[in-house]
Amino acid sequence: MKKSAKHPIWFRKVRGSYLPANRQGWLTYIPYLAYLIGVLVFVLHGNYSFWLAVFIAVPNWVAASAILSWIAARRS
Repeated sequence: MKKSAKHPIWFRKVRGSYLPANRQGWLTYIPYLAYLIGVLVFVLHGNYSFWLAVFIAVPNWVAASAILSWIAARRS
């Protein structure tokens, strides 16, 4: 399960995605989820048209997901 004592596994690969495997993984995953929800709340409470809301939310979600996937791939 662990790579070594110095570098524990933070995430476990599950069906093409990554789920937190220990405390460090959760401490990375919870702010990620909070950011996604924060962007959604920002877009929903703003007076944006549908397409402007999509153009605000989607790039933020894609960038955050890419960063988390990169971190998870390196720490799994």
